[in-house]
Amino acid sequence: MKHWIQAARLRTLPLSVSGIIVGSMYALAYPTDSVLTPTEVFNWRIFSFAILTTLGLQILSNFANDFGDGIKGTDNADRVGPKRAIQSGVISPEAMKRAIIITSVLTLFSAILLIYFAFKETNWGYSLFYLVLGILAIVSAIRYTVGNTAYGYRGYGDLFVFVFFGLVSTLGVNFLYSKQLNFDLFLPATAIGLLSVGVLNLNNMRDEASDRKSNKNTVVVKIGAAKAKKYHYFLIVSAMVLVLVFAIINNFHWDQYLFLLAYMPLAKHLIRVYKNKETKALDPELKKLALSTFALSILLALCMIFFLSDLFVNNY
Repeated sequence: MKHWIQAARLRTLPLSVSGIIVGSMYALAYPTDSVLTPTEVFNWRIFSFAILTTLGLQILSNFANDFGDGIKGTDNADRVGPKRAIQSGVISPEAMKRAIIITSVLTLFSAILLIYFAFKETNWGYSLFYLVLGILAIVSAIRYTVGNTAYGYRGYGDLFVFVFFGLVSTLGVNFLYSKQLNFDLFLPATAIGLLSVGVLNLNNMRDEASDRKSNKNTVVVKIGAAKAKKYHYFLIVSAMVLVLVFAIINNFHWDQYLFLLAYMPLAKHLIRVYKNKETKALDPELKKLALSTFALSILLALCMIFFLSDLFVNNY
């Protein structure tokens, strides 16, 4: 059990649900139907199964990454960071393959329940669209490193992370509540996507040498370490700016800018990356950046619903 928990890479899980939290709390803070109260718009079943589905996709991606990089020899002695399950031999490729299949089935089942609770017997078009999107997400999570045409080996991993853990996660879950696209939400959705890509980019910066030897052509391998740093600054700073613009557009009160506290660890992270001379030292930054993104999503969610306090006091 210990080895399976390690293979699931628990430190990546808080990051994966950041978009779900922001998209869900936006639905609570800004109900699109003026007739309904915020508590009538928000649905705990949608929230719970959205979290479960996203966690399933993240764990599936981690298992598939361990399997794909393990059988291809990308995870080898040159790799920095903790040893992976297949690399160290504690889990066999056959067992990991079975785990990938089981996780895929459970994630799809969770996604189907999520779709049902969101649309019930109505909106069959939306239900079909989300079912296709869920299957596509599962396939994409597996194909990141598995197979001869794995897109992670061709530098498209950044795009997958941005789309699914940024835009789809945030905007997609919000649509399940509101049944419409909220364009203001594109700003924090893009920000979370950029921060998620930042975690992947940091991982690829750490593994550049071993990835280059294994012909894993990540964005970092393609552009080189110096440009990868600049790319990293762009990802993090752009995300910070977008969230701030979102707050300004939505006329946040001064006490709703609590989310700026999360900018402190992000700023410290950028300084550490700037000063870094040895890629091995970047490994601890992965957890810090992931948790900083999670903290930003929690604080932003709280800031969005702060103005509801008077409503609750008046009604209850």
